[in-house]
Amino acid sequence: MTVKLKTAPMNEQLTPRFGVVLVTAPSQAEARTIAQTLIAENLAACVSLLPVHSIYTWEGAVQQEDEWQLLIKTDLARFSALETRVRQIHSYEVPEIIALPILAGSEAYLNWIATQVETPSPEG
Repeated sequence: MTVKLKTAPMNEQLTPRFGVVLVTAPSQAEARTIAQTLIAENLAACVSLLPVHSIYTWEGAVQQEDEWQLLIKTDLARFSALETRVRQIHSYEVPEIIALPILAGSEAYLNWIATQVETPSPEG
C-alpha cells in the first residue's frame, strides 16, 4: 500500500489519515501492557514509552504524579477501536486518549504505519 501526501489549497482542509495518540499510564508495567496489546491487535504501528511528571487537577485537588506517556502511531481510521481497547485495559477512571493528526511525514514511514495497522484477513 502506498500513501501519497497531497497539499490542499488554503481554503480546503484535508482529513489526515495518520496520527499520534497520547495516553498516560500510572506505571511502566501498565504502559507496556497497553502498548503490547495495541501492537498485537494491529491497532498501532509503534508505541514509544516515556517517563513524565504530570501536574493536573482531579476531583478539586491539584495532583502531581510520575506517569508513563505512550506515543501511539496509528491510522486514525482505527482510533475508535484503539480508544475502546485502551479503556478496557486502562486502570484510570478517565484515561487520557488524545489523537493528534500527522499533517506531513516521510512517505516510507507513513506507508509502514499503513501496513502495520491493516486489519488481518480472516484467512491469515
